[in-house]
Amino acid sequence: MYKKSSVLAEGEQSFYFKYPVWHYMKMKDSITYAIDFGTSNSLLAYSQNGKAKSPLIMDSKNTDPTIFRSLMYFSRGGGAKFGQSAIDTYIEESGEGRFIRSIKKYLPSKSFQGTQINSRIYKIEELIGCFLKEVKSRADIYFDRDIKNVVLGRPARFSIDDSSDQLAQDRLETAAKEAGFKNIEFFSEPLAAAYSYRSELDSEKLVLVVDLGGGTSDFTVIKIGSKDRGKEDVLSLGGVSVAGDMLDGCIMANRVAPYFGSQVKYQFPMSNNTLSMPAALKINLSSPADITLMSRSSIMPFLNDVRKCKMTRDDKDRLDLLFNLIDENLGFSLFEKIELSKKLICEKGSGEFLFNDLDLHIKENITNKEFEEYTSSKIDTIFSTLDEVIKMAQVNYEDIDLICCTGGTSKVPSIKKGLLSRFGSEKIQSFKNFHSVIQGLAERAAELG
Repeated sequence: MYKKSSVLAEGEQSFYFKYPVWHYMKMKDSITYAIDFGTSNSLLAYSQNGKAKSPLIMDSKNTDPTIFRSLMYFSRGGGAKFGQSAIDTYIEESGEGRFIRSIKKYLPSKSFQGTQINSRIYKIEELIGCFLKEVKSRADIYFDRDIKNVVLGRPARFSIDDSSDQLAQDRLETAAKEAGFKNIEFFSEPLAAAYSYRSELDSEKLVLVVDLGGGTSDFTVIKIGSKDRGKEDVLSLGGVSVAGDMLDGCIMANRVAPYFGSQVKYQFPMSNNTLSMPAALKINLSSPADITLMSRSSIMPFLNDVRKCKMTRDDKDRLDLLFNLIDENLGFSLFEKIELSKKLICEKGSGEFLFNDLDLHIKENITNKEFEEYTSSKIDTIFSTLDEVIKMAQVNYEDIDLICCTGGTSKVPSIKKGLLSRFGSEKIQSFKNFHSVIQGLAERAAELG
């Protein structure tokens, strides 16, 4: 039997052993994993003897157990937890350890080499390798085998800069090797979504695949039909590192950051000049990962200096809350509340942001109109990228037969509005779930045998 992972949480092993051992021993045939490693969520499907198979159960604690949240939590002096167990342990330990979220977005960043956890420096490749190793281990337990082959999804573009894009893929390949994979093929995530969609067509169509997730917005113009397609059918593809996480950051910057000192006014000793907090503070508050990194960034000495300056009582309290937010490692829980409010806004037209911690009680009602104002520049960037992809394909909007949408960010009202204005409602199919990309990756794995 293949040894189970020592880092699996108690109670997470039972679903791997639904069938007797003999069931697994018969499965000594050709298997290739397909992994959709996402900024927010990850999934694993596989091909067996040239046939694509459905995603495996990866996290029994999740509402959809095939979805494995791309989260890691390192306890102080302890091992790592993953997925929902990472959240549970983070809450149990009151955030004493180190929470890692949205690590994928740093792959193209040349300035981000790694981070310190429990007195050790981890390279970004090691951190992602650690997560992918857990994903692989859980699947290996199911098959009772050490699978070495994988088709790994990647965005159409990690970065608009070619060298940064290549850096990101090189890092992801290194991480996959650290996880134990030997034979690694990368495949475009929007193209994978198109693969999964072609079985629904009875004739050739010119399709625009819109893949909007947490970290990237990707687009592909492709001719697809019910038969197998070749690479020559891809007319254009492209993407941008602006998606759901950045929309969360817009809510943070406009409605939440002021509670944590983003609008503090202060005067240095012996000066009558009233100064405002730098724009860099809002940037550092734009994601839970950036909040965590603030404790070791160059902005901390500046904030310590500001703390000694003259300011109002209210502004001093807000600055104290900022330090508490950083010291208590509460960025993740704060952004969980922000994401929840975003979902309510998109589903119901308005949503409440509620946060009760640090002796702070925040209650903000945010309408969709306000949300659209906060995110307008990000939405413009997404659609500018789409327009460029259409232009590169040398087609017009009216030439597109169908729009295939996948990813949670495709449900944002302003995204829907932008698509409707360009293509009309009759071309937009029902929005796909999180499984479109992984199903396509599994089909690609099946093609490889």
